[in-house]
Amino acid sequence: MKIQSSKALLTMALFVGISSVWAQQKPATTAVTPVNNYSYHDAFGPHFYTKNGTSTRSASGQPGVEYWQNRADYQITAKLNATTNEIIGTDEITYTNNSPDKLGFVWLNLDQNLFKEDSRGNAVVPLTGSRNGAQGQVFDGGNKIKSVKVISVGKKKTEIEAKYVVTDTRMQIFLPEELASKGGTVKIKIEFSFTAPFEGSDRMGVLETKNGKIFTIAQWYPRMCVYDDVRGWNTHPYLGASEFYLEYGNFDVKLTVPANHYVVGSGELINGAEVLPADVFKRYKEAGSSDKTVTIRSAEEVSATANTNASGEKTWHYQIKNARDFSWASSPAFVLDGAKINLPSGKKSLALSAYPVESAGEGAYGRSTEYVKAAIEHYSKTWFEYPYPAATNVAGNEGGMEYPGIVFCSWESKGQDLWGVTDHEFGHIWFPMIVGSNERLFGWMDEGFNTFINSLSTAEFNKGEYVEAPTDLHKAAESFTRPTLETIMSSPDNMKEANIGMLCYFKPSSGLVILREQILGKERFDTAFRTYIERWAYKHPQPDDFFRSMENVAGEDLSWFWRSWYVNNWRFDQGINSIKYVKNDPSKGVVITVENFDKMPMPVILDVKTKSGKVTRVKLPVEIWQRNTVWSFKHNSTEEIESITLDPDHVFPDNNESNNVWTSGNGKIEKDVILDGYLGTYSTSRAPLKIDFTEKNSTLNVEITNFPKFTVAPVENEKDTFESKSAGLKFKFNEAKTGFDMIILGNGETIPFTKK
Repeated sequence: MKIQSSKALLTMALFVGISSVWAQQKPATTAVTPVNNYSYHDAFGPHFYTKNGTSTRSASGQPGVEYWQNRADYQITAKLNATTNEIIGTDEITYTNNSPDKLGFVWLNLDQNLFKEDSRGNAVVPLTGSRNGAQGQVFDGGNKIKSVKVISVGKKKTEIEAKYVVTDTRMQIFLPEELASKGGTVKIKIEFSFTAPFEGSDRMGVLETKNGKIFTIAQWYPRMCVYDDVRGWNTHPYLGASEFYLEYGNFDVKLTVPANHYVVGSGELINGAEVLPADVFKRYKEAGSSDKTVTIRSAEEVSATANTNASGEKTWHYQIKNARDFSWASSPAFVLDGAKINLPSGKKSLALSAYPVESAGEGAYGRSTEYVKAAIEHYSKTWFEYPYPAATNVAGNEGGMEYPGIVFCSWESKGQDLWGVTDHEFGHIWFPMIVGSNERLFGWMDEGFNTFINSLSTAEFNKGEYVEAPTDLHKAAESFTRPTLETIMSSPDNMKEANIGMLCYFKPSSGLVILREQILGKERFDTAFRTYIERWAYKHPQPDDFFRSMENVAGEDLSWFWRSWYVNNWRFDQGINSIKYVKNDPSKGVVITVENFDKMPMPVILDVKTKSGKVTRVKLPVEIWQRNTVWSFKHNSTEEIESITLDPDHVFPDNNESNNVWTSGNGKIEKDVILDGYLGTYSTSRAPLKIDFTEKNSTLNVEITNFPKFTVAPVENEKDTFESKSAGLKFKFNEAKTGFDMIILGNGETIPFTKK
């Protein structure tokens, strides 16, 4: 789903735009030394996973040997009254219980009840308004349930009235007898009706055009809640912000509409020869074998036929297999065009566009089919093959909304905007239509993943026609990690509506970009991400399944990253403290000291520029922060340093840029202690001990007879004095450096040593 209802914006363009606006609001940074809030134990501590792998969910992130999920197959018949906007239908569900539990009742979603006046969703709409709910429309909304029956299939088919209870957007049906575990089935028949809202939570609606209404219909039939191995029945109410969690199954749907209407829906049109005029059907078939867009029903034909035969009826028959939902659109106003989608296996699918004449033109929906074809082919080649016989883009009054094999995009979208919303909504075929995560609780697992893959498809489309510059995460740092922001792991219903775009779309997507480009590398990331999709195709992954799968396939412990970016709302600030020329001679190299000031660790990337203009990029792994808050390293330069820039490409969300650049004009240069005079072997007359002082990387090493080697550091404001707090010793050399006093820190005892 797109996050704007009034206009569908290209996801990455919106991302950059929002980032820029927030950047303008960000207070100017001042050159002050920040307090260090970093704790390497918090970041790298053990026990990120709070539970071990199970027989249903492996510790490696794949479905376990005893993984199960239930199934729901649907036979639906429905009739649209285009005058009253009412839909009357019968929903026959075959529910298969593959769980190890017997079930005495089942739960279903009645999503249309969101639009009842007394719904919980309406109650949580603020006075300032919301994109959710009926958006101010006053009408008789919600499901009308005429009957609920359990069908007994024996020698004679019988229908038994079932007791049921409706609670807001959920319906509990009590079964006449318990449903057996591990394969038991029950058939449930529900007669229902509802009036379609004009703007149904920006996910469905009714759009008036000059050639008639466009009905975009979704969340329209009673559908099964998921019963899984994590929570049992998932019955969180539909409040509008959080999306859906649904079982997979086959759909057989027959839709009766006015005879002048054209219907597009999820899956395959079974009776096209019956419902389409002969010439339209011929062009429809031609489109399925053409790489170029074929006009199936022209704007001229719409004008000529939209208002004819409106009193008659036609029944359109659609089927889709192994899908989690079915949606459709109906209108006399549809211009139709299509083209062939080429899939990696050699199979074909049909890219189809349905839009009013108001949306026609090469600058608008005239390119829709091209966009659909390109997006589906890219995602199929890159991640997992598209599974449905058609991919239909419908121009409606939604900002953008996704369903299996069909999406609804704003009828006003044009150009780059239309590419963005089309690409985004069809990206949702992979998340959550193929990888069936729980959107109601974890919106980031579909919106965030989808926004990430959108960035790659946009970069590739038409040789970069709509490619965007990389996001400047320094400018976006305040919006990404401001203290008032909830965590990515929060449910969309548990975060401010204004924060959903950041927390479900942009921040999780940017996390994957960082993981791919700065931590794992493209090859390892792509292999792990592709494996996650393959493992959990048509299944129900949880966040831990994703985290574990990425770690196991890529071969990295990423718990520090998940903690920093997804589980917590931590901030990031790295800084350059100082430099020190080795032996105070620039030709011998330089020691650079960096510090991780805030809670989030990241690898270090910096550019070192010397006086001659040479720039060298230095990368340090995140492991330097595994037990340190400050880190010094030697860079093998041979001349004076002009400047050092941390994170020069702004790939991390550093919220304090004031300490990111060191320059020769105002940066701190520490004096190196020349260690040559201290080196050598020393002994004492008081004991059979000798102490060797050696140097490595400008560090003084100490080795005492029968003791492990350790390092010592200069003591501030004490001349010729070094100490090791871990060893509990201090060494105070005489001015001639011919000897020293070894002072035991615990008791102050002093032992003199002289150089051999």
